[in-house]
Amino acid sequence: MTGDLPDKIGELPDQPPPQRRRKVPWAASVSAGLAAAAASVLAASVEWEIPPAAKIGVTVAAAVLVGLTTWATTEARPRRPAPADPGGVAPDQWPPVPEHFTGRAEALAELHDVFGARRKASDLSPPIVVSVYGRGGVGKSALMTRFGQEVADWFPDGRLYADLRGGVDAPVRPDEVLIGFLRALDVRLTTDPGGLEELRKLWLSWTKGRRILIGLDNAQDAAQVKPLIPAEPGCAVLVTSRAPLFLNGTHDTRLGVFSEAHGVELLARLAGGARIVDDLDSAKELVRMCDYLPLAINICGGRLATREQWTLREMAGRLADTRRRLDQLEVAPTVDKSVRASVQLSYDDCTGMQRRLLRLLGSLTAPDVPGWVAGDLLDISGLDGADQLEALIDAQLAECSGTDQTGTMRYRLHDLVRVFAAELTEQDEAERRRAAIERVLYGYRRRAEEAAQNRWPQDWSRGGRRASADGQLRAGDWLNAERLSLLAMINLARQLELWELTWGLARAFCSLCHSLRAYWADWKAVAEIGCEAAERTGDRRSLAIALLDASSVHGGLGLREPALEEAERALEIFTELGESWWAARSMRTVGMTLFSEGHLDRAQDYLIGAITGFKGEEDVWWMARTQRNLAEMRMAERRPEEARELLEGALEIFEREGNRYSEAQTLRVYGEVLAAQARGERRAGDHRAAANLFTKAGYSLDRAAEMFRQRGELWEEARCLRAAGEVGDPSNGLRELDYVRRAEEILVALGDSWGVARNAVSAGRALARLGRIEESEAELRRAVLEFEELQDRWWMAMSLRYLGEAHLDAGGRQAAVEPLEQAREIYRSLGNEAGMRRTLELLRRAAPPAAT
Repeated sequence: MTGDLPDKIGELPDQPPPQRRRKVPWAASVSAGLAAAAASVLAASVEWEIPPAAKIGVTVAAAVLVGLTTWATTEARPRRPAPADPGGVAPDQWPPVPEHFTGRAEALAELHDVFGARRKASDLSPPIVVSVYGRGGVGKSALMTRFGQEVADWFPDGRLYADLRGGVDAPVRPDEVLIGFLRALDVRLTTDPGGLEELRKLWLSWTKGRRILIGLDNAQDAAQVKPLIPAEPGCAVLVTSRAPLFLNGTHDTRLGVFSEAHGVELLARLAGGARIVDDLDSAKELVRMCDYLPLAINICGGRLATREQWTLREMAGRLADTRRRLDQLEVAPTVDKSVRASVQLSYDDCTGMQRRLLRLLGSLTAPDVPGWVAGDLLDISGLDGADQLEALIDAQLAECSGTDQTGTMRYRLHDLVRVFAAELTEQDEAERRRAAIERVLYGYRRRAEEAAQNRWPQDWSRGGRRASADGQLRAGDWLNAERLSLLAMINLARQLELWELTWGLARAFCSLCHSLRAYWADWKAVAEIGCEAAERTGDRRSLAIALLDASSVHGGLGLREPALEEAERALEIFTELGESWWAARSMRTVGMTLFSEGHLDRAQDYLIGAITGFKGEEDVWWMARTQRNLAEMRMAERRPEEARELLEGALEIFEREGNRYSEAQTLRVYGEVLAAQARGERRAGDHRAAANLFTKAGYSLDRAAEMFRQRGELWEEARCLRAAGEVGDPSNGLRELDYVRRAEEILVALGDSWGVARNAVSAGRALARLGRIEESEAELRRAVLEFEELQDRWWMAMSLRYLGEAHLDAGGRQAAVEPLEQAREIYRSLGNEAGMRRTLELLRRAAPPAAT
């Protein structure tokens, strides 16, 4: 099983991340397997030398068996995105509750009252939005995590969490949060959903009918939060911020500092009750000097816990001295004095290695990091680094932010502690600090490259090793967990002008995004950074690879002019360097970009050249892949026989190599080709041959759809449904229209605007075959407008041509002329001779008959 690249730069991609499979009853799996085997034998028997009547009977049996099994073992598609799969695991991103959580009984009771009242309200009420605000270090995040644990059972569809980082210089953008939340809900954004508004629509759609708790920690302002609030009454949002956000319809509660009693209680939990009892007055004095702030008390208590020989009176004296020293200094106002004094005191008591680790962690801009980073920063083993990190946690200077999708524990600094640590970075020698950061960057590069090669080995070497499904899944999880930190590392490497490192990190990031068809905005930005870094290194091979990465994302975003320029430049460089495998890949990219633009004649030369190049390099995967692309182009040129031959060769390779995903994609195209041949036989009057081919086409498409359905690949399943709706079997018109409608539901839910426009073409043609010409025209006109907005002129011409053809088939010669002439003009501007020839044929049919 392997990862795939995009087949057609406008349509496109191949392999979104594999989902964990939905649990299927064993009887369904067995019956589906038996039916697939039986149907395979029956379908193959169409080629056997048996009497015609028996052959027709066998063909019908195959179709009936596949249809019955599909009906019996497959869920009906929902009319909107389905709620969380009851057989799966709901996403849970909630951070752990602090070990020494203390007090807040009144605040928790207030939150319970608000949530309890809302649960009794009408289903038409808006979702609960509770805003908890207060000064830094007062314990807002701790309260949120504790309450979220207490009400977890009220939200069976999951708990989502995001640190909005409003207290630092670079708060997280709402669109970044939405992309992360949607991926957590298993939404495959295999095409660019667009901007914040489009992501917001998807968010509203995928939260509908679900009960999800959403935690938004450290919000900067209302503008950052508003797009993240769902409309579903069953959902709830908890927001923390330092200032009130004044969101409409929210319950706002201000969280104050601890009472003296709660402060002393927290100190006792950390330092030990016996020590507090022995010197209660000093404990109270410590709490007072901490300004009753939980964060400051936590840090003091943590230091006492690691210094059993210290008395509380001694600790109070040290803290008082620290505060006096800070009063005499000019310090930044971003950190509360009580917190600063506590942090300073705890920091002063750390070992030299622990202090250095805190300073180095403060120099990293990542929101959180896995434990191995500590070892790399200090240039010691991972285990020793973890011990030093645990010492900082014991001192309450660092904290655990939870376990990510890969099962890895992650760590972070409280934003106030981060500010404190960043102020001390100059204490480290610049070269030594730079070397520490470089080690971390190299560590991220190694891990990113490993994930990328596990995800899509064919992107890294000719005849790349076969990737396992488990390896692909883990690679996708790794990127989802590390994305924000990896982006921070890429930008840090660029800031430090470590260009070779920047290029390596960018290359791995682009490969992962490409294979997953995910994180489009990040992918585009990083691809451009990769080109800049390669230029700075002066390494032409690296530059050509970066250009190819940039071409892929620009093409996927519909920016075909820069995509073509980048691919052509990459081809020129690889050819000069004698890099024949990379040159073949560049030729394929150029060919597919031209294909997407409608320049079929030029495109075929590049695709044929790429196939020859891959064959010379003995890379059968890329050769078969490009044969499939060329077959799609042959279909666009109405040459199905040539397309079929290319596809059968590709299928043989994918089946032999065990590339199941590529096999399923090729089966879809093969079904489209068989359908085209069936329509040709029917026009020629051979209805028996047509029926045979229609059955084979349906079987191929059913098989491809089932393979994708088992993997949870909604986008690919939608493409199969759309293809099934374009078969054109006159005995199956209503069912084909239903296939198209089901495909549109999926594509709308996935935010694939290009796919929705393309699906409108299929709907228009299906309606035309049913004689519903007015509805057909409405769908095809919609497609024209949407393709115009997407700046896809080739598909604009195709939609107009199909509209003219629909009018002609319905006897409306005059109505056909206008769209056909518009299509001809577009084809002429594109230099698409095949499209012009076909349109001229239709215009001749539309011409009034000559007078006799």
